[in-house]
Amino acid sequence: MTSLIVLAAGEKSAEVTNWAGRIGWVAGLLLFIALVYWLMRQGWKWRGSLQSDLPELPARPSPTTTLNRDGKPPLPGMPESPGEATLSMSGRYHGSTTAGQWLDRIVAHGLGTRSRVELTLTESGLDVVRPGAQDFFVPTAALREARLDKAIAGKVLAEGGLLIVTWVHGDKLIDSGFRSDHAAEHAAWVGAINNLNQNSTTEGAR
Repeated sequence: MTSLIVLAAGEKSAEVTNWAGRIGWVAGLLLFIALVYWLMRQGWKWRGSLQSDLPELPARPSPTTTLNRDGKPPLPGMPESPGEATLSMSGRYHGSTTAGQWLDRIVAHGLGTRSRVELTLTESGLDVVRPGAQDFFVPTAALREARLDKAIAGKVLAEGGLLIVTWVHGDKLIDSGFRSDHAAEHAAWVGAINNLNQNSTTEGAR
């Protein structure tokens, strides 16, 4: 019995006093995490450089936030006023990808930055206000469609948990993913954006 107590005490002592091994293990783990983080940053920068041909995001003045880049004039073709709101919602912006390729993340011009978002839909287009990130505006003529989905690069939710808005910018077709604080609103947004796009296409064909 005495020998078992001595053995147990010895094992406990060895576990507590083996600081060198523990410190080495923790240091190795921290170095591994730092390496993974560095590789992710390098990959992000590399992806951004590949997308450097993406034009500057369209923007215009807004009554709720500075969408005109601190007093600079809006880009050509942007409406002077937002118009009456058809729909508005608060939620999160989960990123953008090449349309139809949910893993091909777009990071240029801050499109890869997740953030809170305030969306407003008017006859002029889709106003995307992002606290702490770059705002942008999608003119009606650039909107292509909206749908419900469950995934976009780096984010997977329940079926229908994401509102995906497809729009064209330059020569690139983009899917942008949003999630309302009240997911039941998504269906109304899909219908409103698709109707707006259909009306715009019909008027343009006349």
